[in-house]
Amino acid sequence: MILQLYSIINYALVIYGYLLIIYIFMSWFPGARESSFGLFLMKICEPYLEIFRRFIPPLGMIDFSPIIAILVLNFARVYGLSALFGFILGL
Repeated sequence: MILQLYSIINYALVIYGYLLIIYIFMSWFPGARESSFGLFLMKICEPYLEIFRRFIPPLGMIDFSPIIAILVLNFARVYGLSALFGFILGL
């Protein structure tokens, strides 16, 4: 049961990471973020990205906060989730 929960949370975080990447690449295409799919992604991605935009200002026209956000998400998924479930299972 615990390992199934671990798998579900792990896959959810992987999918969220891919959605972040798609949302970031949508900025390259005019009008893509105004589509219904773009608005859906905006609702689920912007709250997470906004945390990093508060602390990491854009350098010129390049915003590095999404890169840091994805790295933090992957770090939390790989190390944090493993440590949490390892603690729960007593490993």
